[in-house]
Amino acid sequence: MAPSPTLLKRAQFQAEALGFRALAALVSGLGPDRASAISGAAWQKLAPLNKRHARAEAQMRAAMPALADAGIAANLAQMWENLGRTSAEAFHIGALVADKDRFAISEDTHEAIRVAKARGSVFVSLHQGNWELAAPLLHTLGLPVAGVYQKLLNPLVEDQASVFRKPFYTLGLYAKGNEAARQLMRIVAAKGTVAIMADLRDMSGIPVPFFHRDAPSTGFPALLARTRDVPLFAGVVFREAGATFRVRTVEIPVARTADREADIVETTAAIQRCFEGFIREKPGQWMWGHRRWSR
Repeated sequence: MAPSPTLLKRAQFQAEALGFRALAALVSGLGPDRASAISGAAWQKLAPLNKRHARAEAQMRAAMPALADAGIAANLAQMWENLGRTSAEAFHIGALVADKDRFAISEDTHEAIRVAKARGSVFVSLHQGNWELAAPLLHTLGLPVAGVYQKLLNPLVEDQASVFRKPFYTLGLYAKGNEAARQLMRIVAAKGTVAIMADLRDMSGIPVPFFHRDAPSTGFPALLARTRDVPLFAGVVFREAGATFRVRTVEIPVARTADREADIVETTAAIQRCFEGFIREKPGQWMWGHRRWSR
């Protein structure tokens, strides 16, 4: 059992929760389009002052050396705008996914949903475009999903933030950990679908090529799809103009041979190759600022 927070920590949690409640009220009151535009412009102006800007630039240059300085600068500006828009749109998930005119959805996505309804599946996505909409869109299109997320340190803010996304995970939204892995295994075994973000660095993961360098990557989606014999799909919600989007889905081949460990490595590498293709299509919409390659 975790120790009870100190009086000072409880006061900090309360202050943060009040701030989050005020922010949520402000952003919600603006409506999705105004909130998205204002937040995007603010982040584009202010976020480059953050130390992550230098990391994002260095990683983009290493990954995409053919980009000239002007291309690097343009993509970094677009990245910060996209992150700002996505952060504000998180308070409007319900309104956004309910508005079908905002989305151009590929036939591959509809076909993946049909398959998933019959067999169960694993969907993976990455921090590109508006990734917060990926699982809620599946839900809105008639596919119940379970998800996994990184729990916030402040339980009061955690409770408030979950209001905006939890209703779309009708099979459950689980905090990362061993119990979440067991729950997701059970859900897929029962022909359910789980959605997993799979592009972040995983220090206990598998080093596979990503933009020509080994990057420690989670092998859990590959393990889950192979163990439960279900299809594996990679989806992305590209941003188009403002708060409108284009959705693509690609089926990832799941290696199934007598060598279980080799299969997981091969399938994990295939996921990251697919992600790399998405990123190359719209490099200004991926979250370049996190430490993707270092162990």
